[in-house]
Amino acid sequence: IFQSTEIVMSMNGAREVDEQTAPDLYHVVEDMAMVAQIPMPRVFIIEDSSLNAFATGSNPQNAAVAATSGLLAIMNREELEAVMGHEVSHIRNYDIRISTIAVALASAITLLSSMAGRMMWWGGAGRRRSDNDRDGNGLEIIMLIISLLAIVLAPLAATLVQLAISRQREFLADASSVELTRNPQGMINALRKLDNSEPMHHHVDDASSALYINDPKKGGGLQKLFYTHPPISERIERLKHM
Repeated sequence: IFQSTEIVMSMNGAREVDEQTAPDLYHVVEDMAMVAQIPMPRVFIIEDSSLNAFATGSNPQNAAVAATSGLLAIMNREELEAVMGHEVSHIRNYDIRISTIAVALASAITLLSSMAGRMMWWGGAGRRRSDNDRDGNGLEIIMLIISLLAIVLAPLAATLVQLAISRQREFLADASSVELTRNPQGMINALRKLDNSEPMHHHVDDASSALYINDPKKGGGLQKLFYTHPPISERIERLKHM
């Protein structure tokens, strides 16, 4: 089930704008949508001094893009085109739908592995009640270990695969933006500014966090394993070799 644009924008404190209230942003989005050959998405602004943007919508017909006021204040025209090209590319590439399917598959794997683990556990318990020999006790321990591994590792693996898919879609959106703008340096410069941006000030839930061009929850250590976005340094390096 896809989140509606209104819910996503409301959760992120975004207000809708038009050609009269935000002409620069509106015209850039209009240009990128025209080049990408998709319908004009709705346009929103989030009042936040950090630099960020995202797109939402299960298909190009009901899509929307949002940018923070901080991004609009700092980015020049070429950089803004690169960022909006990235977001329009997410729409054109159906990335929201792909992400939703990936989440659904990860959830299904988690549920199935939990069921399988419980069945193996209860199966071992049944044998324990019926067997009186020592070999039965050894088998019970093995079944317990296997069931615990199924319950813990399968969902973890599914989540890591889901996050890997998300990171690859970010690389693709960067490359697609360059395809639209014909300006890789604009994308590189925009990413450098995003990398130096402060985290977003308002609370961003996990579902919305994955939508942004720059992870609004910056962390380190083991958190990097669960990033929905590849490191910006890697994104820049890929663009340099295009």
